[in-house]
Amino acid sequence: MQGKRASESKTILTDLVMPPDTNYHGTMFGGNVMAYIDKVASIAAMRHSRQAVVTASSDSLDFISPIRTGEAICVEGFVTYTRTTSMEVFVKVEAENLRTGERRLAGSAYLTFVALDKEGKPSPVIQVIPETNQEKWHFDNAEERFISRKKRREQSIERVKLEKANE
Repeated sequence: MQGKRASESKTILTDLVMPPDTNYHGTMFGGNVMAYIDKVASIAAMRHSRQAVVTASSDSLDFISPIRTGEAICVEGFVTYTRTTSMEVFVKVEAENLRTGERRLAGSAYLTFVALDKEGKPSPVIQVIPETNQEKWHFDNAEERFISRKKRREQSIERVKLEKANE
């Protein structure tokens, strides 16, 4: 199979969570976590495609546990699946207590990116090759996520059309 290994797109970002990053509960703003997720995922997609990319969708974003002031946010992503011009990227977010070294899952998400050519048009991407059990699991279940994502998008478009018709 011609393609690129999933591990070649792996991207890791770690940052210290400071008071301006947090809400009045002392936990990181969800929007800040989302920005880190999008940044890591876009780098992973660009590493895979070696092209400019745009975010086409962000789904299955689950916040599992809060990240507190003074902890590190650790964000890791890699390309899990490719179609003709699009790439699915899985991102895992962990919180790390820097004093104890304890890490816990804080969130996870799937994002889809489209590669663009120099004219800003969708451009073909090389296939991804999963190697580890984790990579294979994401790959093997990706088509089901793609179908679900496509259906959700169609429903969103239809809902907007209905709303406009009722204005």
